[in-house]
Amino acid sequence: MSQAYHVGLIGVGLMGHGIARNLLSSGHRLSFLQHPGNQPVDDLVAAGATPLESGCTVTQNVDVVILCVTGSPQVNAVLFDAAGVLEGLRPGTVVIDCSTALPSSTSDVARRVNEAGGRFMDAAMTRTPKEAEEGRLNLIVGASEALFAEMLPLLDSFAETIFHAGDVGAGHTLKLLHNFVSLGFTAVLTEAAVASRRAGIDDRSLLEVLGNGGGGGVILERLRPFIERNDPSGFQFSVANASKDIGYYRAMTQDLESENGIADAVGELYASVHDQGASVPELIRLLND
Repeated sequence: MSQAYHVGLIGVGLMGHGIARNLLSSGHRLSFLQHPGNQPVDDLVAAGATPLESGCTVTQNVDVVILCVTGSPQVNAVLFDAAGVLEGLRPGTVVIDCSTALPSSTSDVARRVNEAGGRFMDAAMTRTPKEAEEGRLNLIVGASEALFAEMLPLLDSFAETIFHAGDVGAGHTLKLLHNFVSLGFTAVLTEAAVASRRAGIDDRSLLEVLGNGGGGGVILERLRPFIERNDPSGFQFSVANASKDIGYYRAMTQDLESENGIADAVGELYASVHDQGASVPELIRLLND
């Protein structure tokens, strides 16, 4: 292993837990913020991780802070609220934002981190909690060439594919483009599955025809377990998060004055679901009720 870092992690949720586990197994020191939204952390503590009570105390003695929270409001809260990360930031500390965030907000966050003496990069994640636990995430990074090169060995400890998209904000921009396409395909396939069932088509026939034709691909394979046997584990992503990400995409396209009519329709579909806590594959059941 190259340099061992002391990393502070804010957000030990479904994705953050996998990041934490792989950082520890790669020989890095880890401190993390205690929070009710964390996944169980006994295994991390047993492996040497240190739980702390505030973003400030997490940050005071680390080299790198990784944010793995829901979106822009949460990023701003953990950074800038009282006893937040910025209060404990030492000169030169790197803040890596792995959340899904609005690029306009990311630019402002980066400016404020830099003004406080830190360094900032966005490293948006794709894939699922399963790949996070396996250390096989995809990362889309926005950072200077120099900072990207410096942090690449650390990112390698929990990611399989790391793409340098450009300067700060480019990672979050490409993540929103990716999620719009992914969630848009999901909406199309979900509506098709519901229509197929109402027409009396056998699920196996639908999957075979789509899989061997224009509907085949990653999204179909993530939905397949639910269509076949009501198993949502292939796509552990909530309807609420889908609604949030499409909302961010729509806001971004409005800022860019770019066409977003399809995004409006996709966003309305996710927002119309009463059970926002359901996983995305469960849309097939919810829309068919």
